[in-house]
Amino acid sequence: MTTILKTNNLTKKYGKFTALNGVNLDLKNGEVFGFIGPNGAGKTTTIRILLGILKATEGTAEIFGKDAWKDAVEIHKRIAYVPGDVNLWSNLTGGEVIDLFVKLRGTNHKNRREELIQRFDLDPSKKCRTYSKGNRQKVALIAAFASDADFYILDEPTSGLDPLMEKVFQECVMEVKNAGKSILLSSHILSEVERLCDKVSIIKQGKIMETGTLDELRHLTRTNLVVETKQPMESLSKVSGVYDITKKNLTVTFQVDSKELGNVMSYVSQYGIVKLESAPPTLEDLFMRHYQSEGGVK
Repeated sequence: MTTILKTNNLTKKYGKFTALNGVNLDLKNGEVFGFIGPNGAGKTTTIRILLGILKATEGTAEIFGKDAWKDAVEIHKRIAYVPGDVNLWSNLTGGEVIDLFVKLRGTNHKNRREELIQRFDLDPSKKCRTYSKGNRQKVALIAAFASDADFYILDEPTSGLDPLMEKVFQECVMEVKNAGKSILLSSHILSEVERLCDKVSIIKQGKIMETGTLDELRHLTRTNLVVETKQPMESLSKVSGVYDITKKNLTVTFQVDSKELGNVMSYVSQYGIVKLESAPPTLEDLFMRHYQSEGGVK
């Protein structure tokens, strides 16, 4: 597969403060790549370097094999970008802004434009100054998906959208993916990332903590179990790999490290299993394990 985006030891410093510390990303053609972390973790700084807005202090960033800083003009001819907080020209209508962005890319997919306006339920005749935050996001998303880009950089793109419009957005992402395009999706909405992304990188305080497919990352998380037994399990807390135990009569809810699952099931079976429910670990489980600290979540 062709490499669309590659960063090597990407570092950004502001004086003594290090915003990015050796960030390595590798995105292939046709992939949806999730880039997750809380506000301030370094997601937007990374994206600004990729867009050629910021210059890295150290390391390299390449898109389509070109330098993100030196070749920014050429790169922008093939990418579409949607920020998390869209600012528009207040005296133009939404439709005029969409047309402007699409024409800047040299494309004119009128049917696609009209289809997206209907799907996102946008009134393109209204002035942008009258739009809510959600409607401003819709304008940017319609302009991006109506253009014939090869690489979509989406930084918190569903900010301000209601659940119905989030679903439309997810459908659009899968459509461009199926057309062979690539997407970098920066988000803190874990369910969205889990639903859409082929690979995920978790960033914390400017460092990449984990990268891989969801299946590769799940081995690091805990399986959620709900077990009802004939006899009470008095010493479950002493079993290795068991966490977050909640008891209600003879039903116990808990988490198990995946590597200890066999031993735990052998222990539980001694008490006569009446009912067993197992839920696979989620991306949120992994995310929270990286961010939990004594004072809560950073």
